[in-house]
Amino acid sequence: MTISTPQPFEDAFHYCPRCGTPNPKVGVIPFHCGKCDFAFYFGPVAAVGGLILDDADRLLVVRRARDPGMNQWGLPGGFIDRCETAEEALAREIREETQLTVASCDLLMTGPNIYKHHGVIGHVIDLFYLCRVESCDNVQLAQSELCEYRWCIPDAEILDNMAFESNRIAIERWMSDRR
Repeated sequence: MTISTPQPFEDAFHYCPRCGTPNPKVGVIPFHCGKCDFAFYFGPVAAVGGLILDDADRLLVVRRARDPGMNQWGLPGGFIDRCETAEEALAREIREETQLTVASCDLLMTGPNIYKHHGVIGHVIDLFYLCRVESCDNVQLAQSELCEYRWCIPDAEILDNMAFESNRIAIERWMSDRR
């Protein structure tokens, strides 16, 4: 079965995942099974993004090599794994995507994000960090995820072509704060 329009995650709960009872109220949050009393709240998942600055205070932006947002700009980052702190996830994602090593990071802001992928709409809470890395000289992109990078002060061409609205908002916040 192919789903052409992404659906909210909660719309996929046609049966109780614990006891298998049909769900008469698909799409209702929270999911609650009338038979076994199982409840699921569909809370957002957490992700991190790094606003990595070089010695000239230019920002590292990356172009995505896959969906969601293929060929659009974004920030290095990704989902937080279980039992991982946000800072650990940030360092791991930046290392995996760029081969850069985080030297320091400070929380800039948080914000909601919508992640549409594989026919499902996921709700995400993004945590954005201002980062310095040990060296900016040797960016090596994970080609399965990214296809281009730039050190820059993002202009309208980049900001209008961001894969995720939350990334654009974080960059605009950083640009506003530095004035």
